[in-house]
Amino acid sequence: MLIKLTPFTRSRPLGESRRAVSDLFAASQRRWPGVALAAAVALLLSGCGGGKSEEADRKEGDHKKESRVTRGTNDEVILKLDQATRTAMDLKTEKLKAEELGKEVKGFGRVLDASGLAASAADLKTALAASAASQAELARLKTLAAQNNASQRALEAAESAAARDQAQLEAVRLRLTASWGNAIASRADLADFAQALAKLEQVLVLINLPAGESLPAPPTGARISALGDTNLVPAQLLGPAPAVDAQLQGPGFLALATSNSFRLVPGAAVTGFLTVSGEKTQGVALPADAVVRFNGLAWVYVATGEETFERRAVKLETPLNQGWFLKSGLRPGDQVVVNGAQQLLSEELKRDEAE
Repeated sequence: MLIKLTPFTRSRPLGESRRAVSDLFAASQRRWPGVALAAAVALLLSGCGGGKSEEADRKEGDHKKESRVTRGTNDEVILKLDQATRTAMDLKTEKLKAEELGKEVKGFGRVLDASGLAASAADLKTALAASAASQAELARLKTLAAQNNASQRALEAAESAAARDQAQLEAVRLRLTASWGNAIASRADLADFAQALAKLEQVLVLINLPAGESLPAPPTGARISALGDTNLVPAQLLGPAPAVDAQLQGPGFLALATSNSFRLVPGAAVTGFLTVSGEKTQGVALPADAVVRFNGLAWVYVATGEETFERRAVKLETPLNQGWFLKSGLRPGDQVVVNGAQQLLSEELKRDEAE
């Protein structure tokens, strides 16, 4: 008589396998004593194999948990990665340096269209030439009149022409000052200045502060950036704007970017930072490559050990060239991930989903 052995469809613990073998051995011994022992041995080996499989699965699970996300005492996110994983990600860190920043006030503005300035500069040039010619003619006739070589009528006509041309010149200057401010209207190189603006070699920017905000003293400098850009360029502060913006209703200032590295065009929105008097703020310079975005916030990964990285939220308010100025949240000497931060975030989210 043959006994058909059906293998277990799942692994069993060792104790359960032994009990099954014992029951089967007792039943088979009564009916087929000759094969009972062989069947028992085969079943026992099968059950023991299940125990070894469970042990392997447990070890494999423990190994997978070695680099999973954990939570610190303050519920901060901590990611632990072994050397092989860090090498595969090509993680690089950078030590934060101390940074000192003068007090600044943030404003918003736009690039001005300088075509009107070019036309006003041409009008001013024409008026200057006419006034100079009439003044020279008046001086000549005065000399001749003193020698009795010019009539009184000719002298009076020259005086009238000179006065008219001078009045026209003043009118052009007043219109120019009202439209562009005294700092621009009084420039000796106004024609060349207007030409550089028309060619977009330089850009003239109007920076407005929010309504109701005032400065205790005139600003001493300015920095500007394209809207949404973290890179800033220094700008020459020309002076207060001649008029208040109809929408913002706050004080405005004119600034000149002598190089148009952002390739800004008239009407482009910009962010401006006006330097004002006051104590400088201490903080750190955070590289832009260290910042990752998640859930509407900005984050950085700080190396807290050889294998551990903590994700921290940062508040980005003051941009620097190629980065941000932070007055709190991070300290000089902190090691932040500057290459592979996005991969760390992906690894963290992947581990969270797996758990």
